[in-house]
This record gives sequence, structure tokens and C-alpha cells, in this order.
Amino acid sequence: MDALIAAEAAEIAARAERELEALVRISSPSGDLSGAEEAVAVCAALLPTGASVQRVPCSTPGCAPDLVARIPGAGAGRLLLLGHVDTVIGHDAHALLRRDRDRLRGPGTADMKGGVVLALGVSRALATRPEAFAELAVLLVTDEEWRTSEFHHVRRFAGYDACLCFEAGQLAPHGEEGVVVKRKAAGTLRVRATGRAAHSGSAPDDGRNALLALARTALALTRHHDPGGPTQLSVVPSVLRAGEAINVVPPSGELICDLRAVCLEAFEPVLASVAPEDAGVRLETSMDRRWPGMDAQAATASLLARASDRLGRPIVGVPRGGASDASHFASAIPLTVDGLGPRGGDAHTPQEFVLTASLRERAEVALAVAAAALE
Repeated sequence: MDALIAAEAAEIAARAERELEALVRISSPSGDLSGAEEAVAVCAALLPTGASVQRVPCSTPGCAPDLVARIPGAGAGRLLLLGHVDTVIGHDAHALLRRDRDRLRGPGTADMKGGVVLALGVSRALATRPEAFAELAVLLVTDEEWRTSEFHHVRRFAGYDACLCFEAGQLAPHGEEGVVVKRKAAGTLRVRATGRAAHSGSAPDDGRNALLALARTALALTRHHDPGGPTQLSVVPSVLRAGEAINVVPPSGELICDLRAVCLEAFEPVLASVAPEDAGVRLETSMDRRWPGMDAQAATASLLARASDRLGRPIVGVPRGGASDASHFASAIPLTVDGLGPRGGDAHTPQEFVLTASLRERAEVALAVAAAALE
């Protein structure tokens, strides 16, 4: 391994547990203003000395402003380090960081406060070598877990030479260091039902049952589910809300389905298959979220080969089904690599964790990829 990478990774790892503990202490579910502000303040304090910090409007109205930090250099190449401070876990399930044998557990450790800690560490390491870059930018957003609107920042950083995103890392199929270079497109399909209320005891057939219409629609939509097919389409009903009282025919409700596929176009037949009416219940559909897919396999092959040489062990590009902000940047910045955060598991649950040893190991990977991108 490159001696400089080894030394810098050791420095990042020496601080990482304390920094992760500080970030996990803050409950920052998407949309929570005070939590986001506190998390951003901690991150700003961990940036390199001399970084210029801006708070720019978030892509989601009502969310706390995002953080953009820029560090000027004296060399060539512009590099973006990307992450988010919001979590899925709400205040009611929040917990402090706890050490569990070889793991650090806590809400958001893997998705993605552990990755944010590594991104900030990499920014500090690179900032000591300004001759290696023209500009280094850090973007931390506050709405990644629930955004449905257009992602503003693609235009802001279009033309950068590389984007490194610090979602959770993983191992490749044969145990090599894995980084994410391919992701599915993601969509959120919402079906709203409008029926008619009636007394469920004295006049049950006078009503138009929105709950039953949505249940039948959910079953019909799952017939499109074909993860092994040509578009790798998955259709997963994830939320069903209907009914107001135990003795009333449900007059309204909504169904939400999570869609994933290799491309956004694969969602159109699913959307078109919802009938406008079911047993007298009116059905209206909308796509609340359309996140593009990402395929940077070919574009990053040479980059990962150079990074592997610097690291002294293989770095392999792998696919992942989950959505990420990296997918938005991949069309504007061909050298986009994701999954540079620490390895962990149980994301989006109170048992979420990162592997303690991976903080150093993945810092080494991220530094090697960053150095190769700036060659």
C-alpha cells in the first residue's frame, strides 16, 4: 500500500469513532430542522481548516439548507465528496452509539453517518496536499432519505472530474473491496382511492370500499414483479392506508409501491396498468419519485485499476439495488463511484451498525480512489 495512504487512513480511523459518536448522538430524521442543523454544525466543525462553507437551499422545500464546502487547491482536477446527514429512524427509536464486540451500533451508522465521517476525514487528508487538486468540494444534503423533487445540485457540480459518494461499503463476491458503480432506477408509485362511506352494519352494500379496491390493486401490481427479467423490475407494495372507523365502509385510502428496475422506462407499464375504477371506487395514480439508474462500470474500470495499485489490494466495482444521490450525478460526472463508506448492516433499523475495523479499511479504499481520480 502507498505509505501516504496508510498514514492518512490511520489518522482518519483514530478520530472516526469519536466523530461517529458525536453524529449519532444527534437524532436527524429527514425533515427535522433542528436535528439537521445540529448535524450540519458538527460536520462543519470537522472540515479542513480554511474550507469555505455555504448553506444552500435543499432540494426538498421545508428541509434545512444543505452544506457545500469548497477547498481551493493549486493543482488540476476537481473532486466532489458526497453524503447525507438525514436518517430514516425517527426520534422515538433514536439511541446513542454503542459498542457491540466488533461493531458500532446506532441509528444512521451505516446509512450514512459513518460514511460522512470518512468523507470529512478524506477531505482533511487531501487538503494537506493542495498541489493534488484544483478544487475539492464536500456536499452534505439533509433530505436524501425522502426526496421526491428534482435534485438541485447536479447542475452546480456538472463538469467536475469525479464524484465519490460515501454510502455504506461492501465486499465483492470473492472478498475483494467492493465499491458501487451500478444502481437500479427507483420509483415511488402512489394510488389514491375515492369510494363512498356507509354504515358497515346496517348498509354495508351502499358503500364503495376503498380498502378492498386498493388491496386488489396491490395484488394486480405485483404481477409485474420480475427481478430476474430483462429489466430486473421489482414491484413491492409497501404502504396501505384506508379506513377511519371499525363500523364504516372505508371511503378513501392510498397505496404506495416501491419500484426498482434497470431504467426508469420500465415503470411505465406498471403505472399504466392501474385501472381508473375498481368496483365503483375511483383510482388516481402518480409517480412521486423518479430516481435515475447508474451504470459507471465502463467509465470507472481504469480508475479502479489505478486505485487498486495504490491500495495494494483489489477494488472491484459491484452493483447495488438501493437508490443513492450518486445516481443523479453519474450522468453529469462519468467518474462517479459510490459505496465508499464503512461496511455494516441492518440499515434503516434501530440495530444498524458498522464494523469497527472497516473504518480504517474503507478510509484506505476512499483515499486510494480519490488519489487515482486526481492523477
